[in-house]
Amino acid sequence: MRRKPDAASRRRELCDAAIQLLAQEGPKGLSHPKVDLRAGVPKGTTSFYFRTREALLLGLAERLAELDMADLRAVAGPGTGDPDPPPVSRLAVAITRAVTGDGLPRTRARLALMLQAERRSPLAEVFHRNSEIHAELHREIVVQSLPPGEAVDPDVVSDLTFATLNFISGYLMSVATDESAVRSAEQLDQILIGIADGLAARSRQPTR
Repeated sequence: MRRKPDAASRRRELCDAAIQLLAQEGPKGLSHPKVDLRAGVPKGTTSFYFRTREALLLGLAERLAELDMADLRAVAGPGTGDPDPPPVSRLAVAITRAVTGDGLPRTRARLALMLQAERRSPLAEVFHRNSEIHAELHREIVVQSLPPGEAVDPDVVSDLTFATLNFISGYLMSVATDESAVRSAEQLDQILIGIADGLAARSRQPTR
């Protein structure tokens, strides 16, 4: 007999189906019956786990945050290769995955939810918490990417974190609306390195 999924697994399954639906049809095309159909579950299943549309949108935001954090922690954590690529290069690969294949629907769904969050404080709170964790993990990546033994200037680290976060956010938004904006991991790697090198060089200039 097929094992019935537990509640947590079922909620993730429904949210994953809703992510695909939201990316394809936008917020107006998202409904409980359509999620049931996309997930291949009996009618009423989504309504049972997410009683209202607000609850469904909040569940989606939390699921996206969970997936995003897993991707970013994989970049910030120790690598598995020999030799390991630098964290900034692993970040470029992760960004590329977010705008191609299965990653693109997630990026589009995230953008659609962020626009909805302007009017929904619980959604806004999820994205706010998510952005704080993102910033801390990006900071770790920046520090790990600095040359070994080089003194870490806190201001430079803050500037690099701010610059890379905003570049990535803008890049993901541009790809979500225009797939022709996709760049390879190698190109993104060079752009991120260029941002880091530029800010590092500026910090070494004598103050007037």
